[in-house]
Amino acid sequence: MAHDVTRYNDKRRDLSFFDDFFDTMLGAWDNYSSRVPAVDIEETGEAFIIKAEMPGFDEKNVSITVDKHVLRISGSVDEESADGRKYLVKERRHEAFDRSFSLPDGLDESAISASFENGILTVTLPKKPEEQPKRIEVKIGR
Repeated sequence: MAHDVTRYNDKRRDLSFFDDFFDTMLGAWDNYSSRVPAVDIEETGEAFIIKAEMPGFDEKNVSITVDKHVLRISGSVDEESADGRKYLVKERRHEAFDRSFSLPDGLDESAISASFENGILTVTLPKKPEEQPKRIEVKIGR
């Protein structure tokens, strides 16, 4: 992106230099959503299902943990690491992310499962069977 050179005492202010500087230094906060996987969360009668779009990732690049009712999905991918080459332009990515979800009560955390297919991570969080009130028959003694 080309920038116009302006004089210091010029009344016009070209803020694009500052925008580019802070985007580079702080990671373009307005593009945050493009750096974490987009998710859909579905509830069925038996489970919650989280589907995350993760193009360029595979199961080796992804970690899923559950601790204290928090599901954490993290991962990183490095397309072609620097192996002593001198790059003039390097637009291929190194990307890392970390997302956490608070889990509701009533899940069977020991039965959580995950699969990865065609760039989509699917995490299935099965619900515990609902306990039905136990009916107690009252017998009248004679």
